Amino acid sequence: MGIESPLLTDLYQLTMMQAYLDHGMQDTAAFEFFVRRLPNERNVLVAAGLEQVIEYLQELHFSSEELAYLGSTGFFHERFLEYLQGLRFTGDVDAMAEGTLFFADEPIIRITAPLPLAQLVETRIINLLQFQTMIASKALRMQLAAPEKLLVDFGLRRSHGAEAGLLAARAGYIAGLHGTATVLAGMRFDIPIYGTMAHSYIQAHQSEQDAFRNFANSHPDNVVLLIDTYDTLQGIQRVIELAPALAKQGIAVKGVRIDSGDLALLSKQVRRALDDSGLDKVKIMASNSLDEYALRQLEQQNAPIDGYGIGTRLITSSDAPYLDCAYKMVEYKGQGKRKKSASKTTWPGRKQVYRYYDEDGFMQTDTLDLDTESQSGKPLLAPVMRQGKVVEQQPELTEIRDYVSKQISTMPKDMLALDKSTAYPVCVAENLQRLAAQVDQEIV
Repeated sequence: MGIESPLLTDLYQLTMMQAYLDHGMQDTAAFEFFVRRLPNERNVLVAAGLEQVIEYLQELHFSSEELAYLGSTGFFHERFLEYLQGLRFTGDVDAMAEGTLFFADEPIIRITAPLPLAQLVETRIINLLQFQTMIASKALRMQLAAPEKLLVDFGLRRSHGAEAGLLAARAGYIAGLHGTATVLAGMRFDIPIYGTMAHSYIQAHQSEQDAFRNFANSHPDNVVLLIDTYDTLQGIQRVIELAPALAKQGIAVKGVRIDSGDLALLSKQVRRALDDSGLDKVKIMASNSLDEYALRQLEQQNAPIDGYGIGTRLITSSDAPYLDCAYKMVEYKGQGKRKKSASKTTWPGRKQVYRYYDEDGFMQTDTLDLDTESQSGKPLLAPVMRQGKVVEQQPELTEIRDYVSKQISTMPKDMLALDKSTAYPVCVAENLQRLAAQVDQEIV
């Protein structure tokens, strides 16, 4: 039993399901996932994780072992367990395409299914969409801070679990990172993989130069040498001394990596030493607790760094480690539903998001409206599954990546900054406001 199990959910999803079943509440319901408020540090979010949601829904079923466990808990009766035995996802899914830029209150996915089924999938859908959207949105900021540089995910070892590390590599690549150090992500998602050596490799040798030489002989096409294990400036001198001998063997030093210290100062000193030695084609990589703010500072200092390895602060989205998101019922038995709790009010009804652009092709405003209405803007949600069957195949990651890039070119310039800009306008159509007022009158 792995993480694909339907038991990877909250107990109350199952207790509610039994109560629904006991009282004949199996009519069609619609739930939408959205982010209530953008984190203070974000101007925009990147929708990510839809492919994993689809896979989860397609594979949804209860095994005999899982049903036996549920029976042993004492919470559930036999009729409910028999219902679960044949349960499959038979509902509809409408969603924004992965990689879509979106804002607060905009649904990025809608699940329409019999109420017990639509309820069951809540926890895992939030789990999948919240995390990848959070990481993709963080990675986008890295790309905006250093758009011309090689950016590589180094975060697996600091991730909150194996699945998080794997999916973070995927989300980061969608948003503009160029690759990952996570090998399984390379196999599973066809993401370029990067990596050479750690400090332990250097330490295992009697001398730094022996370590460099041995690695170059073992990996002649991937010679990127870590030069700060002992002293960065001594390390680069040893690279310079070794390079001619390697060149005679037909081996070129492709790059060096700095993982500590004043990266701006050290990279300038290393660049000067390399250039003075005729090694001007050798690239400089840097790592060490980097985030978008550190990248911006290094770029402003004109640090001659060609690429960055980004780990802890990406994989944990350190400045905004969660999204204030929700998966809420918006319709049941054809009637609009909404939540009215203080600071958590929701809009009722199945909704569509329409995007409008100005005459220069820049994003201008979004409008929330009921999906039964039609507007002249570009609709962002489209059918993905109908009656449990996929009707829209998901694009390749490279296509999603290109889609994100094209959208960035249409964003208002102030929203491309790392600092908070004026909120992007999301309007609520009169149709939706009228439905909300009607639902409020019907609440008892």
